[in-house]
Amino acid sequence: MLSKRCAVVVGVILAGSLATPLSSAAADPAPQAATPTAPPAMIDALERDLGLSEAQVVTRLANEERAASVESSLTSKLGASFGGAWLNADASKLMVATTDAGATADIQAQGAQPVLVPRSMAQLNTVMQQLDQAPKQAKAGASLWYVDVTTNTVSVQAPTVEAAQALAAAAGVDKSAVTVSATAEKPTPFINIIGGAAYYIGSSRCSIGFSVRRGTTPGFVTAGHCGRAGSTTSQPTGTFQGSSFPGNDYAWVAAPGNTVTPYVRGSGGANVTVRGSTQASVGSSICRSGSTTGWRCGTIQQHNASVTYPQGTVSGLTRTSACAQPGDSGGSFISGSQAQGMTSGGSGNCSVGGTTYHQPVNEALSVYGLTLVTG
Repeated sequence: MLSKRCAVVVGVILAGSLATPLSSAAADPAPQAATPTAPPAMIDALERDLGLSEAQVVTRLANEERAASVESSLTSKLGASFGGAWLNADASKLMVATTDAGATADIQAQGAQPVLVPRSMAQLNTVMQQLDQAPKQAKAGASLWYVDVTTNTVSVQAPTVEAAQALAAAAGVDKSAVTVSATAEKPTPFINIIGGAAYYIGSSRCSIGFSVRRGTTPGFVTAGHCGRAGSTTSQPTGTFQGSSFPGNDYAWVAAPGNTVTPYVRGSGGANVTVRGSTQASVGSSICRSGSTTGWRCGTIQQHNASVTYPQGTVSGLTRTSACAQPGDSGGSFISGSQAQGMTSGGSGNCSVGGTTYHQPVNEALSVYGLTLVTG
C-alpha cells in the first residue's frame, strides 16, 4: 500500500543561515540595498497578497531573480544528478537537490544549500510520464499529480486516497517514488465568458452570445443549432442545458467554474459593456461579434422574419445587413449597449457582404429563466 505522506528526503543541511539573503559565493559580505525592478502595481499586489512590506517585497524579488540564475547554472552543471530546486518560505535561501554527494561543494559555491536525495529530476519526470500515460478511467478518478521537489516524490491527489492509489497502480509506478493523499480540490478551467469568443463542441466551433446566470449557475446563451441538450463544451467547459432548433434557434450552456462578464468582444478586441436587452428599432445600427470574422456592423432591416434552413423553418428572427460566416454562429448582436440576439444564419459572407439573422435574446432569457449579466 502506498503511504499517505511517507516519503523521506535523505538530506544534509549544510552551512548557511536561512535569515541570510540568497547570494553568490563571490558576493560582498554586506548585501547592497535592493531596488525595485517590478512595476508598482505588482509590488502593491505582492504586499497585499503575501502580507509583506514594500521593503520585504523588493528584497524577495531580488532574491528570486538571483535564485533563478543560480538554479539555471546548477541545473546544467549537475546534469543527471540534479534533483530539483526550491526556495524557502521567505525566499532567503535556495535549496538544490542532488543524488551525488560529491556535488555539494559546487552547490555551496554558488550560495545555495545542498540537499542529498535518492531520485534525480529525470527519474521524477519519468514517474510523471507514466502517470500521464495511465488509462483514462484511472486518471479521471484523480484530481491532480505533480513533481514535489521538496519531498523528492511525485504527489498524487484525489477525492479519496483509494482513488489516488488506483491511479498509481494503473500507471505501474515505483511505489516508493509516489505519495498519495485525499484532496478537496476539483480543478476547472477559469475562462472569462465574453460575447463573441469561441467555444467548442467536440471538433465544431461556435461563438458565445451573452453571459447569463440561472440562479447562482453561470453560463451563456448561444445558437440552438450549435448543440443539443446534454452536449458538452470546452474553452469554456460547460453543458447545454436547453436547446431549440429548428422552430427557434437558441440555447443556453451552464458553465460552472468559469467567470461570467458583462462584455462583448468589440473592435480590435476592446470590450463593449452590455447594459440591458431593450430591442432596437428597425433602421437602428447594430454590430455583431463572432469568433470567425470578429466585429461587424450594419443596420436592422426587419424584425420577426421566418427563414427556411435545410433543417427546417426558424421564426421570429431579426434580419440585418451585418455580415457573418461559419463559426460566428451563436455570437453576439448588440445595438449601442443593449443586447439584441445570437447569430443564427444568413447569406453571403464578409468578403462580398450579405444578410445575417439573429435570434432575439429576450426570448431565450424568458424560456429558460435566465438573467442577463450586465455592467
